Amino acid sequence: MANTPSAQKRNRQTQKRRLRNQTVRSRVKTAVKKVREAVERGEKAMAAEALHAAARVIEKAASKGAVHSNTASRKISRLARSVAKVAAAK
Repeated sequence: MANTPSAQKRNRQTQKRRLRNQTVRSRVKTAVKKVREAVERGEKAMAAEALHAAARVIEKAASKGAVHSNTASRKISRLARSVAKVAAAK
């Protein structure tokens, strides 16, 4: 447990950030899940639309620091590749 006032403040700040980051990461996971589901069903238009929305959410999470920028780029790249495969298949 934090004893000094500065350590107590840091603890409060960390808890706030953790909750904020948690919601942002949850939003990212949901967006990624929507893209993957559309890809599995083979819905080209829906997958492309979901990819666009997911890319926005992932980039925003990276800009806020909830997700590392390289992780965000990797996620977007892999999703784009899977959507491109669906588009090429049909």
